[in-house]
Amino acid sequence: MVNAGVDGRAGIDAALVKRLVASQFPQWTDLAVTPVDVDGWDNRTYRLGEEMTVRLPTHESYAAAIDKEHRWLPVLAPLLPVRIPVPLATGEPGHGYPFRWSIRRWLDGHTASSDTVSDLPGLATSVAEFILALQRIDATGGPQAGAHSFYCGASLAHYADETRRSLAALHGRVDTERASAVWDAALAASWDGRPVWFHGDMASGNLLVSNGRLAAVIDFGTSGVGDPACDLVIAWTLFSGDSRRAFHDRVGQNAATWARARGWALWKALITLAWDADINEQARSATVIDDVVTGRSTEGGAVSRPRRA
Repeated sequence: MVNAGVDGRAGIDAALVKRLVASQFPQWTDLAVTPVDVDGWDNRTYRLGEEMTVRLPTHESYAAAIDKEHRWLPVLAPLLPVRIPVPLATGEPGHGYPFRWSIRRWLDGHTASSDTVSDLPGLATSVAEFILALQRIDATGGPQAGAHSFYCGASLAHYADETRRSLAALHGRVDTERASAVWDAALAASWDGRPVWFHGDMASGNLLVSNGRLAAVIDFGTSGVGDPACDLVIAWTLFSGDSRRAFHDRVGQNAATWARARGWALWKALITLAWDADINEQARSATVIDDVVTGRSTEGGAVSRPRRA
């Protein structure tokens, strides 16, 4: 979810950011502080001058990402095919703001969408190559999937109760029989591979494009080391048809990983459709659910109904 042009959300506004910068980084006191055009949910982001951004967590649950990203983004950056955020400094709580925060280098680009990308299969291939490059990076000592990644990269079982409640709430609105079959298959497809790096929120809002091509990947707040299935969800949330097939063919991964990816896509879409009041978000989630459970999957094959005794 993104918010555009809103200043003051979560008690954070440009005046607060200006005070924090002035008191802790006086060398940048004279730089303008302005909200970015498209803002995330977990953090507020402000442009600092022309070449930097300030990123502030909106809640305690997101605050752990600041130190994680400051530690690991410089390790990952030289090994990836496109740019990622470059941490420049870390700020301390102050002026009533309770969390650590960060200053990064500004990255040019526009959020990826069908309006900003004419060649979606090409973008799909580039995203797949980014994911593969991330997986190839040595994961030794990296942050193991857990609470800091909101359990992305860990077992889907963490969200089993939430998923079942959403299925019950949506009875009659979606094909709950097929959805339950997809969910059960995802839980049964255990992950036994080596831990690899994952991004954790590979979504259109975190892809920046320039001249229609992938230019940067941002927001590694839910990144970590573990099961990479969560990074495949973009197959349903951004891509379709030819671009979905291009993504599937280039990123590879085995059948069990794709089964878990369906589970991740289904979980998020179910809870959004069941509990999010935003009509646009509900519509997008309904499409994802339909694609996942009725056979418009990456391989083009249908998801089977469960057998009856």
